[in-house]
Amino acid sequence: MAARATNTSALGLEAALWESANRLRSSMDAAEYKHVVLGLLFLKYVSDKFEFRQQRLAELVTDESSDYFMPTEDARQAVLEDRDEYTAEGVFWVPAGHRWSDLRKVAKQTDIGQRIDAAMEAIEKENPSLKGVLPKNYARRELTAATLGGLIDTFSRDDLAAAEHSGLDVLGRVYEYFLAQFASNEGRNAGEFYTPRSVVSLLADMLRPYNGRVFDPCCGSGGMFVQAEHFVETHGGNRNDISVFGQESNPTTWRLAKMNLAIRGIEANLGAEWADSFHDDQHPDLRADFIMANPPFNISSWGGERLADDPRWVHGTPPPGNANYAWLQTMLAHLSPTGTMGVVLANGSLTVNSSGQGQIRQRMVDADLVECIVALPSQLFYGVQIPVSLWLCTKDKSGKKTKSGQIRRPRFGEVLFIDARDMGYMENRTHRNLSPEDTARIADTYNAWRGDPDLPAYEDVPGFCASVTKEQVADAGYALSPGRYVGTEEVADDGEPVEEKIARLSDEIREGLATRAGLHTEIEAALERLMTP
Repeated sequence: MAARATNTSALGLEAALWESANRLRSSMDAAEYKHVVLGLLFLKYVSDKFEFRQQRLAELVTDESSDYFMPTEDARQAVLEDRDEYTAEGVFWVPAGHRWSDLRKVAKQTDIGQRIDAAMEAIEKENPSLKGVLPKNYARRELTAATLGGLIDTFSRDDLAAAEHSGLDVLGRVYEYFLAQFASNEGRNAGEFYTPRSVVSLLADMLRPYNGRVFDPCCGSGGMFVQAEHFVETHGGNRNDISVFGQESNPTTWRLAKMNLAIRGIEANLGAEWADSFHDDQHPDLRADFIMANPPFNISSWGGERLADDPRWVHGTPPPGNANYAWLQTMLAHLSPTGTMGVVLANGSLTVNSSGQGQIRQRMVDADLVECIVALPSQLFYGVQIPVSLWLCTKDKSGKKTKSGQIRRPRFGEVLFIDARDMGYMENRTHRNLSPEDTARIADTYNAWRGDPDLPAYEDVPGFCASVTKEQVADAGYALSPGRYVGTEEVADDGEPVEEKIARLSDEIREGLATRAGLHTEIEAALERLMTP
């Protein structure tokens, strides 16, 4: 293994910042330290945005050619302290005395924890949309002044400041990088707040959320929304073309999502508070054009016994012992008539027949809701080795032009199966990633099947993809494992006639057996000599 890099100049900015921040963690548990670090990153973000805007206003009020020009100092100060001049630009109001520059001056003082808590309180008070979102427990005994002061110094680095001034989405990128690193540290529990970026990118590239309503009923830290917005911008669209709706039942994760989206400048409706999508739907009237979700796998304690007659269970009542089909039907209930949803589920959902789940799957297939199943490689998720698949469902396979402008060809009564289990590369000993080329191949196959005129016409590829009729799925007992349908990869013909190949291989096997027998005889003779006095 290569030696660990010690020169931070050899690392990317995100990795260098992580290395510095992680060095300060000491013995604090990663799950706790995550909120400490990400809270400070958010505080720096809102403060920097405020101060950047203030600096710009200071330039404008002294520029005689500007509409903002003010001839007196008092008038200039009035503009600089006008809250509307900030909020109108999507900038949070940060009160004097609680800005990053103020904290940096006192970073080494013993009461720095109390000062950070006071800043968080003040920012929440001045910005109602952040009420109840920011962490306010920096005065804990285990958070020493050395740790907090060290983190403030780390996030005050000159190279980070220079990158921010370049206009890039640097702090958003750093925030996402840190989320991934904390997910790696936390292992199995990481699934509560983080979906690997390669999986999220794949969903975005398949669904293509150019415009419309995007929904995630179990949104974690908001990664699906970040990637949807990234997809729109990288394909020449405008982030205002999508409306973001989400829900999250874990209060700390809900706060992470609020901060993650705010730091990206994404306006999102995550409900009035954290809430369980099954029992306290925050968006009952929403019908989304795109649903992107990674619900918890196989959860048994979801309170299904209290929802036996729920109207969402159109295709059958899901068992109280497993929520997989409750998630699928909850999302279908929120899907618009022409919308598409992409959901990550454990592979067991593809074949399970117990507790009525097989009947629900059969009814979904018969209703022509299942559009595509993608079997993904193992080890994509931190701390979880079980294989997973993507379910893509739609209520409309008519081929009409969708609300988002995408063209589809009619695919009535057909299901596309993609077997991507052999794709990806090992990022380290325990974690696999999909490469951009892997993502593009899967997404292009799906969108070619849907009729994208800019892609080559779809064709089945043995061992990788197959378009199958509902009748074929029924003949297979409504099992949805792609490997059952795609067959095996074709092996290139080497031109050698079969009869000659059999004869050649038979001769090679006989020669090998003869060589083995000869070696056996020699070994027996050598042992005999050793035993002879």
